[in-house]
Amino acid sequence: MSEGLVVNKNRTKNDLYETAGRLFSEKGYHGTTIRDIASAHGILSGSLYAHISSKEDLLFHLVDDGADTFLAALEPVVQGEGDGLQKLRDGLAAHIRVVTTQMNIAKVFLDDWTALGAERRKVIQEKRDRYERLWNQLLAQGISQGRIVTDHPKYLRILLLSVGNWVYEWYRPDGGLTPEALADTFMDIVLHGVLGRGEPAAPSGG
Repeated sequence: MSEGLVVNKNRTKNDLYETAGRLFSEKGYHGTTIRDIASAHGILSGSLYAHISSKEDLLFHLVDDGADTFLAALEPVVQGEGDGLQKLRDGLAAHIRVVTTQMNIAKVFLDDWTALGAERRKVIQEKRDRYERLWNQLLAQGISQGRIVTDHPKYLRILLLSVGNWVYEWYRPDGGLTPEALADTFMDIVLHGVLGRGEPAAPSGG
């Protein structure tokens, strides 16, 4: 009997996280109230505190889950063998796959993590830093193989992640493009640009 109650309690809490993630994604963390979450979850506001201590508990769970999901998606790409340029495409596809298949969690992770208190924000910052280091390793592998040539690996990383992060604003699951296809398209643009053949590059600087 007690085992069944534990399963039911866990299911309720998972449903609660899903509800909070959807509302935070739609309205933002600060725009979502405890009453909003309780109402959408089908319980009274006071009953919500049987599951959590504060609204921030929900945010931390979602953001921490998002951080772990991004890390788990990229780590096998970085640790695997193979062509450095293909691995960079695979890394971008892995990032986009998280954004497109877990859109609510990804959006909350990307947009609202700074709303956490200092201690919890530090935990997430450490995971974000770890994720950036994985991308730096990925780029370093491609550069060491001669498959990627750039004087600005930091800005290449920022460019690729910015492209991947913004996908949640416009992506539709029924649009026909897989994360892999999107990664290939974006990488082709990054690698080959939009300059016509024979056209001189624009001068740099002021």
